[in-house]
Amino acid sequence: MFAAPHMFNGFFLVACMALVLYWLAKMRRRRINRFVHKHLMPDVAASVSRRKHILKDVLLMLVLFFSVLALVRPQWGFEWMDVRREGLDIFIAIDTSKSMLTEDVKPNRLERTKLAVKDLVRKLKGDRVGLIAFAGSSFLACPLTTDYSGFLLSLDDISTSTIPRGGTDISKAIQEGLKGYEDVPAQYKVLVILTDGENWEGDPLHWAKVAADRKIRIYTVGIGTREGELVRVFKENGDQDFVKDANGNFIKSRLNESLLKELAATTGGAYVRSGGAEFGLDYLYENQLSHLEKRNIESRVEKKYHDHFEYPLLLALLCLLAETVISSRRKYE
Repeated sequence: MFAAPHMFNGFFLVACMALVLYWLAKMRRRRINRFVHKHLMPDVAASVSRRKHILKDVLLMLVLFFSVLALVRPQWGFEWMDVRREGLDIFIAIDTSKSMLTEDVKPNRLERTKLAVKDLVRKLKGDRVGLIAFAGSSFLACPLTTDYSGFLLSLDDISTSTIPRGGTDISKAIQEGLKGYEDVPAQYKVLVILTDGENWEGDPLHWAKVAADRKIRIYTVGIGTREGELVRVFKENGDQDFVKDANGNFIKSRLNESLLKELAATTGGAYVRSGGAEFGLDYLYENQLSHLEKRNIESRVEKKYHDHFEYPLLLALLCLLAETVISSRRKYE
């Protein structure tokens, strides 16, 4: 059993080397014939054996051939093995309300959040991850999956227009997480909420208690600064504007840490605040999530073939040794 694409490339290389050696030999004969007539060659080069020259070239060909054969990892014989993949089930809920356009975190809160989530996904090893977008309501953007490429595509698609209903209702994100975890064993449920903590609707603390009863741990990441900043939006023509309330006053978005700390504490999770280069997700995964007990996400029986690259490699070494030892001179009695 061989890796077909690698084997084809390797043998193509061997064929190319054969052509190169043939061309070099032909060029060598042409150069010699310029100075010595071919009928005089046996007398002039009596000590050189053409057969041994050919033999040395063949041995070099075999060295390359067996080396390529070793690289493509020939396999025969196999055994059945149990393959188990363990990991966590992590739902990531991202606030997509207009306040996430605030630029107290560069380039803005939402874009910085998406970049941090991408960095987190690169660290996952077998964990399933899902995506929830929420504002005045919630939306399951991506169910739990180990297809990280598909997850990242869903992540790229979310924006402040993903949820038609404005406002911020963190309780909706928690409820969406409850639905997504209905068929997951209790001890493996994790919900990470990334938001500025400004909650205008619902009762997130009530739903946090419901989550705690169902053994879901909520981890919160506070995005923004305590001082806050005016919320900017871009018009269709590219001009900037500031969000105003019903009375025409400019809205200044500030990080609400107290609520986020309560949500995490209610479920036995943890709260971190993003700031500067340290966003907080890395800290959560390395110091909290990675230490949680993982569950067996997948279990299957697979054939494991035995590698035998050592045999062609040994032949390649023997051919190389023989090519080095063999002299191109004739033997005289």
